[in-house]
Amino acid sequence: MDVMTAILTRRSEHFLTDPAPSDDELAYLLRGAATAPDHGTLKPWRWILLRGNDRAVLGDCLAGEHPGQAPDRMAARMLSAPLLAVLVFAPRPNGKVPEWEQLAATSSMTHSLMLLLHARGYGSMWRTGRLAQSTAARSLLRIDPAESLLGGLWMGTPDPAKERLRRPLEDVSHRISVFRANEHAAVERVSRAL
Repeated sequence: MDVMTAILTRRSEHFLTDPAPSDDELAYLLRGAATAPDHGTLKPWRWILLRGNDRAVLGDCLAGEHPGQAPDRMAARMLSAPLLAVLVFAPRPNGKVPEWEQLAATSSMTHSLMLLLHARGYGSMWRTGRLAQSTAARSLLRIDPAESLLGGLWMGTPDPAKERLRRPLEDVSHRISVFRANEHAAVERVSRAL
């Protein structure tokens, strides 16, 4: 699958089944995704993988933090894919690379991973919500105080019968401008003359 096809046909997949990538396959895909723009190659992130009953434990943890708010729904969400990977942002102290740039690198890596999964026939779904805001999940997953829990990437195999059409390319020409130094200098000369 070429890169443009992967970009235009990837969708968030709400219903995922086995198989999901093995730990070794995911590590291989992450080596590729880690080549996303990352000034200083700091890799300011880490993943925590949950499979089997460990997903339900996380679901119970989140449901316990919000009693009376449909605990079965939260548990079902955690079990909606065979692999749940929690993304932890772990910024590195670096005088040249500010934290916002490290976060941008982490986002780029995650998007690259989603494209690589799709190109291999897997599906994924990125979610934040309660997971990213949960102090109980931070404790359960042993998230360091200097780290941020960004969300989770649910992974597995999408329904092969579901048609995944290419998205039409949207016109974004209105989002592009061209700077020309000689025109800028002419405008400055005119405004100084006034």
